[in-house]
Amino acid sequence: MAEKAKNVTQMHRARQGEITPQMLRVAERDGIDAELVRDEVAAGRMVVPANVNHAALDPIGIGKAASIKINANFGNSAVASDIDGELEKLHLAVHHGADTCMDLSTGGDINGIRQAIVDASTVPIGTVPIYQVIAELEDGRDWTAEDLLGMIEHQARQGVDYMTVHAGILSKHLPLVNKRITGIVSRGGSLMAQWQLEHGRENPLYERFDELLDIAAAYDVTLSLGDGLRPGCLADASDAAQFAELDTLGELTKRAWQRDVQVMVEGPGHVPFDQIAMNVERQQEVCDGAPFYVLGPLVTDIAPGYDHITSAIGATAAGAAGASYLCYVTPREHLGLPNAEDVKQGVIAYKIAAHAADVARGFPGARERDDALSRARFGFDWNEQFALSLDPETAKEMHDETLPDGYFKTAEFCSMCGPKFCSMHVTREIQRNTGLGEIPLEAKQ
Repeated sequence: MAEKAKNVTQMHRARQGEITPQMLRVAERDGIDAELVRDEVAAGRMVVPANVNHAALDPIGIGKAASIKINANFGNSAVASDIDGELEKLHLAVHHGADTCMDLSTGGDINGIRQAIVDASTVPIGTVPIYQVIAELEDGRDWTAEDLLGMIEHQARQGVDYMTVHAGILSKHLPLVNKRITGIVSRGGSLMAQWQLEHGRENPLYERFDELLDIAAAYDVTLSLGDGLRPGCLADASDAAQFAELDTLGELTKRAWQRDVQVMVEGPGHVPFDQIAMNVERQQEVCDGAPFYVLGPLVTDIAPGYDHITSAIGATAAGAAGASYLCYVTPREHLGLPNAEDVKQGVIAYKIAAHAADVARGFPGARERDDALSRARFGFDWNEQFALSLDPETAKEMHDETLPDGYFKTAEFCSMCGPKFCSMHVTREIQRNTGLGEIPLEAKQ
């Protein structure tokens, strides 16, 4: 174990008054002051996941003072995928704008896949260590606290930047799920609850949290405090079990900060739209402003196959309310292991959600790209529209399907309206014929 090792965390260094190269990079990427980054990291309101062993990392900041970030999950299962397949998902996710990626592999060659992902990734990589513990045992229930802590340190040595640890689900919380429709839907939460009930013991990560902090401090692993009792349907949202665990996560956040360990807190997965802001505000209060990492939330349960949409709606609301970090959901959520196209669709949906939330909360500069694209649209500069799009390839492909010739890249219409019914073409004609000049596009922030 990493017991009593030197503390190398970004939080520790920020509290010593240091602006690290990682903090400088965060400031550069988000267009904010480096002193602000240091202050926010020191206070725990921002995390910079940056394992000392992740050589290829290009750091990002997660917190309310930064732009909202998104995470893409992938990983193999016992029935599908390999190293090449997971690397393809990594590259596709990063290409389309994922700020971080989580390797949730539960199948074969987990160590080889993870090391390949860490070595290839410029974005922070996260894991859920209990998955590998369970996957590598013949009897998935026959693990010990030493197994789990040992796996956490093993993955830290590999260079994993942040880890979901289900340290807040306590034995006294478990009876609170009995009235739920979907029970415990967190994979890690259910595995931890099963262990507690079968062994008649308390959560080992809660009992040995100081040892977990030793490891995190030695490698600068950001702890993502998992919401093992998150609601899995609208009917279970905002219930006693969810909020009892949240109170424990608030306690653990403060304990981590006492040791200068970076922490973010995970949030609910299915929440009615009208309860989202309350959930964010409650977490911010209970956890003293620690970054909130939400899965969605999904705002309806009736759309299997389209849950990247149902969840992006909730993610926008959560981001606007104060969540700092959005975990994507793919179209295949609840249905199967996402493929490369699912990863792309999930990332694009969440880039839209994060950007919309940044605009709504007035993050400096967030509207500039929207206004630039609007000017290009009114000027019928199709190539500039494509370049400013979140997914230029798809935008160009859709336009060119009906109007592929080069002439149509400056034509004052598309195939929907044609030249006679395009409102912007008509408006430009009015301007040209009356001498009124251009109608100004005010960049109202």
